[in-house]
Amino acid sequence: MTAVSLGMNCPGNERRSRTLGVSWLPRNRQQPLDMGHLYSPRNSTSRRNLPHLLLFFLFVGPFNCFASYSRATELFYSLNEGLPAGVLIGSLAEDLQLVPQAPSAEAAVAAGSEEDQQSHQPHGEEWDPPLSFSLASQGLAGQYVTLDNRSGELHTSAREIDREALCLEGGGGGAGGGGGRNGISISSSTSSESCVLLLDVLVLPQEYFRFVKVKIAIRDINDNAPQFPVSQISVSVPENAPVNTRLAIEHPAMDPDVGINGVQTYRLLDYHGVFTLDVEENENGERTPYLIVMGALDRETQDQYVTIIIAEDGGSPPLMGSATLTIGISDINDNCPLFTDSQINVTVYGNATVGTPVAVVQAVDRDLGANAQITYSYSQKVPQVSKDLFHLDEITGIIKLFRKIGGNVLRLHKLTVLANGPGCIPAVITVLVTIIKVVFRPPEIVPRYIANEVEGVVYLKELEPINTPVAFFTIRDPEDKYKVNCYLDGDGPFRLSPYQPYNNEYLLETAKSLDYETQQLYEITVVAWNSEGFHVKKVIKIQILDDNDNAPVFTQPLIELSIEENNAPNAFLTKLHATDADSGERGQVSYFLGPDAPSYFVLDKITGILTVSTQLDREEKEKYRYTVKAVDSGIPPRESIATIAITVLDKNDNSPRFINKDFSFFVPENFPGFGEIGVISVTDADAGRNGWVALSVMNQSDIFVIDTGKGMLRAKVSLDREQQSSYILWVEAVDGGEPALSSTAKITILLLDINDNPPLVLFPQSNMSYLLVLPSTLPGSPVTEVYAVDKDTGMNAVIAYSIIGRRGPRPESFRIDSKTGNITLEETLMQNDYGLYRLLVKVSDHGYPEPLHSTVMVNLFVNDTVSNESYIESLLRKEPEISIEEKEPQISIEPTHRKVESASCVPTLVALSVISLGSITLVTGMGIYICLRKGKKHHRENDNLEVQIPLKGKLDLHMIERKPMEISNI
Repeated sequence: MTAVSLGMNCPGNERRSRTLGVSWLPRNRQQPLDMGHLYSPRNSTSRRNLPHLLLFFLFVGPFNCFASYSRATELFYSLNEGLPAGVLIGSLAEDLQLVPQAPSAEAAVAAGSEEDQQSHQPHGEEWDPPLSFSLASQGLAGQYVTLDNRSGELHTSAREIDREALCLEGGGGGAGGGGGRNGISISSSTSSESCVLLLDVLVLPQEYFRFVKVKIAIRDINDNAPQFPVSQISVSVPENAPVNTRLAIEHPAMDPDVGINGVQTYRLLDYHGVFTLDVEENENGERTPYLIVMGALDRETQDQYVTIIIAEDGGSPPLMGSATLTIGISDINDNCPLFTDSQINVTVYGNATVGTPVAVVQAVDRDLGANAQITYSYSQKVPQVSKDLFHLDEITGIIKLFRKIGGNVLRLHKLTVLANGPGCIPAVITVLVTIIKVVFRPPEIVPRYIANEVEGVVYLKELEPINTPVAFFTIRDPEDKYKVNCYLDGDGPFRLSPYQPYNNEYLLETAKSLDYETQQLYEITVVAWNSEGFHVKKVIKIQILDDNDNAPVFTQPLIELSIEENNAPNAFLTKLHATDADSGERGQVSYFLGPDAPSYFVLDKITGILTVSTQLDREEKEKYRYTVKAVDSGIPPRESIATIAITVLDKNDNSPRFINKDFSFFVPENFPGFGEIGVISVTDADAGRNGWVALSVMNQSDIFVIDTGKGMLRAKVSLDREQQSSYILWVEAVDGGEPALSSTAKITILLLDINDNPPLVLFPQSNMSYLLVLPSTLPGSPVTEVYAVDKDTGMNAVIAYSIIGRRGPRPESFRIDSKTGNITLEETLMQNDYGLYRLLVKVSDHGYPEPLHSTVMVNLFVNDTVSNESYIESLLRKEPEISIEEKEPQISIEPTHRKVESASCVPTLVALSVISLGSITLVTGMGIYICLRKGKKHHRENDNLEVQIPLKGKLDLHMIERKPMEISNI
């Protein structure tokens, strides 16, 4: 391509070439044009236009700088097809030698040449404004490359370049104007086969504008194997083809690759010792294989050769393609007729009838078609008399008696027969016919048919009874002087017997039952012979006609089938097959379902295909048993019955199912470990392994376990209701199918209370605590209380309070409420009632079978004030001897206003007790302060305070808290 520079010799008007993967070959070519026309000094028109051209150049002279960057430039690159994305094709900036211009560029142009200007330009500087590269159009060629707008680097795109597809796709594209319609140029010549991508690149901005044409030549690689257009190639060779005969093989192999990567050679896998292969190349470089005959061929020995033809290209490694080559040997007339014998001897009786076959001559020609056609004729040496007596069929070679033999006919005839073939010398055979003169006539057999007879064939139905008459035979002796006998020759269910009272009359009848299915055709011979030993034969053909005497027969009377449940609609079950030995319509079988067959089973009456129209569910019905019929088309029709037994196979389509969604069990607490709590019942409608169910505890598995076999739920440890009153478990049932199905159930275990906890005294908190009771306390006033709780429930938690032991100046002064535990003052306190009172309180529940109880010591100190705490503590440390009261107070078990809650109320009660004790302590402190101000001090002697009360039993009072509690009751 020529770049237009408007007649100015400016830099950049060049043409460059680069080959990817091989070498970079830059080259500069400048071909200035005269305004787009070829320069010719002899053209007078150019001379006349010279002044105009000078004016034009003067006009465009001021735009010298702009013109220097408005030139057309060509760049050539080449690369292999099939390269991956991102492979560098070339850098347009480098190959166009685009470098930034120095500020003194105009001075450099005025001072010297273009090369001097470029040598003075500083490197590393950038264009201002920067250069921009872009494709002028986004055609097909632009889809295979990517152009960096800044650097001008050209890379392969993600779309792989396939040279064969690309050239075929862009065929017909021109080389100019952006590469035609698709930007692809294809050049095919004897020297090379080229495929070129054409790109138009614009270099901007406008002051540096340049229009660059980029041509990228796609080099071929060996990525296609030769391929024959057909898989079977046939070649016909005449069997008389001489050695070195050359036959072109049609449909040569094609290879989309070009050059050395195209088809280079052909060869045969098996040459059979009589062929070879040669390859010829025409002016266009196309190679055609030729089959060469290297040995003698004989179609009669071998009429066909089959081998494999292989085409191979010149790539490295080479690729190959193959096809089957069939070489047919065509026949020529290279064989003549031949007789197997040279002479035939035959004998003819003088009384032979006209048309009796005498002899048959037959020659053989090993050729085919018209080359093997044979005609027979008599030799010219055969006398005319013999020709008139014996007729020769020229096609079949059958010699028949043509005329009746007279008394003066020659007794020996020599018939010379010629076998004539096309282009052959006739083959010769001699037939010697000897005529024997008959001095008498043999017996005659005259048949008279009773059964239906057509053209010598007698027809009988197979259901004809025994002794069915077939025909009468009359035996005649023309000489009337010989005794003639008659008998039946041949096997079959027939007999021939004299028919009385007539002479020489014989009746042919059936002797056994006929069966068409056993034998359809009989040939029997009636033989008549006289006493001289001469005999005559009459052949009778009897055709048995079929009757509908056989019913269809199933191959199996019981057909056992199986099908998986949840089958697809119209699923195939089996194909019934019944055979009927009868022929014709009588043997055509149709199939029908029995009346006991369900409606959703379908049986095709013609094909016998049994299907089921709906899905079967094994859980609904596992086995089906019904009958089917096979009916023939005879009149009347016959039928047979078979039984269909279908077993529906199980699929794991049912999850395990618990009898209840929720199970509840009531278990007494302190239940022993691994005791039986209850049975979890679960079922699975599936069968076999699909119906095997394994049970497991999903939560609380550290406490509970379930027996998979029996479904028995057990507790691993003893259960305590006071620690946890109920348990909620989730039990999972998993079957043994693939994949396994599962379901879950909720198990609620409620623990029943037993009386295993005695009442717990919360107040007073210690046997060593005491309470100050003022002497001024009025009778009936509550002094203190005993507060206890029981962790059990129900009757096991109903608490009764009683004083079982007393000690003090007047112990009976205090009583306790059996229901509430409140201790009240019964009588007015006197001066001599001052001192320490110790009340042993029994706290008992109403458990069954045996109530449990606890005891607590309630210490009451009657005085105006506490002046000596150490003294009171010393009294408390002494273990008292308290007599246990035998009579227990009668306690009503009716619910009181104080409802004892479960162990969950204990924290609340403790908190309330602490608050109450704090309040009492505060009030007591205030009372002591008032008493001190009054100055009233009352002291009691220790001996006056201590009252000896004998005890019938001793109790261990454990000290919980050593510091006594001072409690004042107001």
